[in-house]
Amino acid sequence: MSSAPEARRSLKGPPMESFPVDIDAEQIVRWIIAERAATPSTFKTTARRTIEVREIPERRELHLGDEEREELSEVATIATLEVAPTHATDGWLLTVTVEDEIGPRVSGEEAATETEQQIDLGTFYNTFIRPGRGTANVVAAVDSSSARRSLTRLLNIIERNQHAIARRPSTT
Repeated sequence: MSSAPEARRSLKGPPMESFPVDIDAEQIVRWIIAERAATPSTFKTTARRTIEVREIPERRELHLGDEEREELSEVATIATLEVAPTHATDGWLLTVTVEDEIGPRVSGEEAATETEQQIDLGTFYNTFIRPGRGTANVVAAVDSSSARRSLTRLLNIIERNQHAIARRPSTT
């Protein structure tokens, strides 16, 4: 993944600038779970998993001929968690993606479905993050400099593991 910012277009608005986040995916997901337990309406989260069937790439270390490569496919599960502010106008999106290569399968075997399945936050954590399955990446996208400042503040809070209750001023 490139460390240079890249522009992409959001589904509902202006182009978004994407950049990698250097915080462990497990720390982010655990923080989101705890934060949602304390203040459920703070973020919108969407989690899904997709099974992808791919051709096995041509690599010397595999020692496969063309015929063997045609008979085999690589199967991978891609799990994605998107975290956004409750108000879409805040203009940021945090995406945690885990790619878990299940391994090769013979083309004649029962085909894996390539459909997307919605999963809940707990399933995402317990199935993909907690056991350390696959390779996790975290990417942020913002649509303005104010959104970037807001998301940077949030990422600093996540990194320090502070939560809403601890950040609220005392009333006594």
